[in-house]
Parts: sequence; C-alpha cells; structure tokens
Amino acid sequence: MPEQMRGVYSIPVTPFNEDGSVDFPSLSRCVEWCVERGAHGIVLPVNASEGPFLTDAERAEVIRKGVEATAGAVPFVAGVSGITTSHAVEYTKVAVEAGANSVIAAPPNGASAELIFDYYAAVAEAAGVPVWLQNNKPPTSPIIPTPLIVRMLNEIDHVDYVKEESLIPGQIMTQLFEQTGDSCKGIMGGMGGRFLTDEYHRGACGTMPAGHITDAHRKLWDALEKGGKGEGPLQVVTDEAQSIWEQLLPSLNFEFMYSISAYKMAVYRRGVIKTPVTRNPAAKSMDRLDVEELDRILDRLGPLLD
Repeated sequence: MPEQMRGVYSIPVTPFNEDGSVDFPSLSRCVEWCVERGAHGIVLPVNASEGPFLTDAERAEVIRKGVEATAGAVPFVAGVSGITTSHAVEYTKVAVEAGANSVIAAPPNGASAELIFDYYAAVAEAAGVPVWLQNNKPPTSPIIPTPLIVRMLNEIDHVDYVKEESLIPGQIMTQLFEQTGDSCKGIMGGMGGRFLTDEYHRGACGTMPAGHITDAHRKLWDALEKGGKGEGPLQVVTDEAQSIWEQLLPSLNFEFMYSISAYKMAVYRRGVIKTPVTRNPAAKSMDRLDVEELDRILDRLGPLLD
C-alpha cells in the first residue's frame, strides 16, 4: 500500500454472458486490462460495475476474482455498500478475507445521521484497513451532511478517505480539507472525472472513474501531476492537463447520458469483454446511432488511448 492512495482508481465493469450470468473470465481480463493501461488502483464492485444488481454470492466472487486479477500490482478497493449495517459488515469481512487493501461504502437510503455514523463505525471495525466514505446523491444513495463526514473522519479509526461526488463536490472537498486536517488522508472525485481539473486544483488525491478509458484518464492524471503544489491543499493545473480534459469532454458528456451502458459498450468495442450485456434495469439502452456516436468518440480519443 502506498502512503497515500493517489491517482486513477479505475472501476472495471462486471461483464455478463448472453444469458445474464457473470462472465468471470472476462472480468479478470477487464481488471488486468485496466492495470495494464495505467490504473493506480482498482475499485470493484460499485455502481459503475453494477454492484447493486449482483446477488450476494456474485458480489463475493467478484471481489475475490478482482483481488486475484489485480495480483498485488496496485491497491484493490472493495465495494462493500449494504442495505443494512450487518449487510455491509458481511461484505467487508469477505473483502478483507479475499485480500482487499481497502473498502468503500455508501450509506443506505433513508438512514439517519446516527445510523450512518454507526454504519461506518461497524464497517471500519470489521475492516481494519482504510475505509472510504462514498458521498453520492439520490437516487443512488443519500447525501451525507458535511459536518457528519467531518465527524466520522475525525472520530472513527480507519475512516480515512472520501469519494466525493455529490451536488457540489468541489466546494465540499475544500470544506473537508479545512475542517479535518490530518484526519483525512485523501479525497477523490467521481462522476467519470467530469470535474477533475477543478477537484485537482482544490487538492483531490485522485479520481474513481469507470475503467473504459483508463488510459486516457491516466494521461490526464500524469499531466496534472506535473503542476506541483500550491498554497495549502491547492494543486496547480497545467495547460497540458486542461487541454486533455477538454478533449475528454465529448466522452464524459456521452457517458453522463448512458452511464453503465456506455461504459460497457466502450469496453466491448475495445475488444476487452465478450458482450455489452447489462443487468441494471435502470440502464438506458443504446440504439445503432448511439453506438456509431460512441465509435466516433473513441476514434477521436485515439491519441489518448493505448
């Protein structure tokens, strides 16, 4: 484990066979592909990998196969979100036994502030490894009030990191840095890296995007890291990084519209998995013209893709 988890922590898709069952050989290949293309870490299974739509047994096996495929090359962050505290603790134990270096969890929908605190305290106690708070937004999960995030970072051992992707992620990152000091080891953004340059400037230690263009995200991150430190948590965004981020905008806009369907189709079109089948009932289906547009986007990204 590095002193600070930092960089592009890619989220591989969970591939399915034509009959809807999990394609575990393709899953292993997808994880390896993300690592080969420069991911600094692997995160699995979470929303972008259809984690909520896997059975408990499938989720456990996805974690095990993911850790195995990562093979210690980079840190593995296991998704352990649960609909109850005991559910999340059960996933956490599976993840730690499998060899995960860290875990990430979003709180259950409808949870009160005290329930959320107790939920993360239980996960952290079961984990004994760094825990990420995932602060997303409805309908995926509730927004965690910023004062509660501060309290958990300051008071719960092993709650060290935040994935911040709520409605105003940049501002919340700044508030967390100002109010937690050394209690917060790092904050990463989500939402595919749509706001990565702003998040980096504010002090983000990385990003957790879907893994379909890991190579492009890695090139953007490398350009960002050339900028150096500013005052306090601030970091300098280079012109090169700004230019790469602007090249990524068509892809980021497209995946914002189609989400999991876009991630999976892109990985399929890049020859990594056998089918683009999704299980998520909320996934928006893509028609022939959408696939053609995705192909154009990937073609235009050519210089950023390996």
